[in-house]
Amino acid sequence: MLSHLKVIELASVLAGPDVGMFFAEMGAEVIKIENKLLNGDVTRKWKSTYEDKNAKVSAYFSAVNWNKKYLFFNLKEKSDQKNVYNLIKNADIVIVNFKPGDDIKLGMDYSTLKSYNSTLIYGEINGYGSNSKRAAYDVVLQAETGFMSMNGNETSGPIKMPIALIDVLAAHQLKEGLLLALLKKEKTGKGSLVEVSLYDAALSSLKNQATNWLMNNFIPQPIGSLHPNIAPYGETFETKDKKLLVLAIGNDKHFEILLNIIGAYKLIKNKNYASNQLRVINRKTLDKDLKSFFKQQTSKKLMDQFLELNIPVGIINNLEEVFENKKAQELILDEIIDGVSTKRVKTAVFKISN
Repeated sequence: MLSHLKVIELASVLAGPDVGMFFAEMGAEVIKIENKLLNGDVTRKWKSTYEDKNAKVSAYFSAVNWNKKYLFFNLKEKSDQKNVYNLIKNADIVIVNFKPGDDIKLGMDYSTLKSYNSTLIYGEINGYGSNSKRAAYDVVLQAETGFMSMNGNETSGPIKMPIALIDVLAAHQLKEGLLLALLKKEKTGKGSLVEVSLYDAALSSLKNQATNWLMNNFIPQPIGSLHPNIAPYGETFETKDKKLLVLAIGNDKHFEILLNIIGAYKLIKNKNYASNQLRVINRKTLDKDLKSFFKQQTSKKLMDQFLELNIPVGIINNLEEVFENKKAQELILDEIIDGVSTKRVKTAVFKISN
C-alpha cells in the first residue's frame, strides 16, 4: 500500500528498525544507514551462544530488519554526510533514535534535514523526551515506569518482561504518528516532526493498572499471572499428561461450565465461590480445590471440551510448540541477509479489505 514511499532509517537496535520494517512490509523502499566504523548496527553482534560467531547478522538483528537496503556510512565524514543529504532530498520519511545531542553533532537533526526537503516527515524515538539528555535502556524503563514492580510473584522479586517491551510499545506509537503525518502531508503538502519518548509510551500502556492507582490509590502487587480483579484468571493447572493450562474465567456462567467439564460438581454450590468477588477473595483455596480435578484428565480431552463450549482456557506453549501451528507459520518472513538465512515474525498483521 505504501510502495510509493521512500524511508530512510537512521536508527539502530530495536524500536526504530521495527518502525522501518513496518514500512518495508507495506511496500515502501526502506534504506537503512549503518555506522561503518562499528561494522553496522550494534545488534548484528548481539548473538546467542548457539549462533555462528562468524555470521554477519544475528537473530536479534534479523528480528526487525527485513526487505531493507543497507548502506554503511560514517556520518562524521563530510562525503558520507552528503550522501545521506542526497538521499533525504527525495525521501518521504526519516526514522531516527540518536543518543541525546548526537543528531545535532552529526547534522541529522530535523531542522538540518528539513532544509534539504521541506516536506520531510521526521520520526524520532528518544528516551525521556526531547529536553532530556538521558540515554534510555529498556530494562531501566521497565523498572522506572512500574512494569517490573508488578511483574513476578511474592517470592521472585521484580522481573522484567522477556522482550524489550518498551521499545516495541514506542515503535507502535511512532508508526501511528507517522501514518497521521502522512495523512496530513496528503492534505496540506507539509512535513512534520513526530516525536515519541520511550517513557511516555511505557506510561500510556499501563492502562487499568495505572487507573487502579489513580482512582483508588491501590498499588498493584507482583502476583505473577494472576488478575487482581478476576478469579480464576491466570491460575495454571497441570493435566494428567503434564501439560500446563491457564484459565481466564471472567463470569459465573463460565465458572460453572468449567466445573462441570473437569468434574468438580461439588464446588458448584460452594458459597465461597458463588461470585467473582468471592472467588478473588478465596482464590488460594479455590486454586487448591481445582488442582486435583485437572490432574485426572489429559490436556486434549479437556481442551476439546473447553473449545467446544467457548470456555477461555489455553495450553502454555514454548516457542517450538507455538511455531508448529500453521497460523503462526503464516506470519513468518524469510530472507537471505549477507549470506545468512533469516526468519522473523511480521510487524504488521492487520488485514484491510474492500
